[in-house]
Amino acid sequence: MNITIGQYYPVDSPIHRLDARTKIIAVLLYIIGLFAAGGAAGYALAFLLLAAAACLSNVPLRLMLSGLKGIIAIILFTVALNLFFTRQGNIVLQLGVLKITDFGILLCVKMAVRLVMLIVASSVLTLTTSPIELTVGMEYLLKPFKKIGVPAHEISMMMSIALRFIPTLIEELDKIKKAQTARGAVFDTGSIAQRAKSLLPLLVPLFVSAFRRADELAMAMEARCYRGDVNRTRMNEPKLCGVDYFTLVLFALFAAAAFLLRTRGL
Repeated sequence: MNITIGQYYPVDSPIHRLDARTKIIAVLLYIIGLFAAGGAAGYALAFLLLAAAACLSNVPLRLMLSGLKGIIAIILFTVALNLFFTRQGNIVLQLGVLKITDFGILLCVKMAVRLVMLIVASSVLTLTTSPIELTVGMEYLLKPFKKIGVPAHEISMMMSIALRFIPTLIEELDKIKKAQTARGAVFDTGSIAQRAKSLLPLLVPLFVSAFRRADELAMAMEARCYRGDVNRTRMNEPKLCGVDYFTLVLFALFAAAAFLLRTRGL
């Protein structure tokens, strides 16, 4: 079972060498610009920027695109909703009470492209940034909110652990499914209720394994005297360099250009 969210691909590249804070802010700016894009020009600009980042990352394209397999069902469901329940525009095809309009088709294409580029951009972030770097980056970005009581270190640590264990739990689920299939379990046939009931032999061992791993992780952190953010220091403090500032300006300009193109209908 292929999944890229949470995986780290260790290789030397300009994207890998960027500061984690830069990449997190750049992805947020990219998402803002992507949702602001309303026409072909905006989506083309978003595609070119994402393609340039993917090429500079030196991560195999196959590995980036493999993360799309897990959301194909979500993409198809979203496309179907927009295709059959959009009433604006001229009717292109009518299937009983369901009507397909030209505006609905255009909206489906935009939604599908937006979701694909969003997942690929998130994959670029996690594939080029180690979990430790993500934790440090998120903690530094949340530090200003500590004055109002936001536990920056704890939040960043939880998010990092969640990202780290996504691939592990997916692999565990795949092993459990193969083991249950070898024992004669069937998961792909029957009614919806039967399929839902057949998931119990998968979910129960998966939850048991997840709780066991959480307990082992807690014991390991306690054994190493982990006390959260209390009197915690770092040997190497992260610092932004010229390339980081250039990257932030570039993505900020992209977000502004996406808004400008939308106002002009491009």
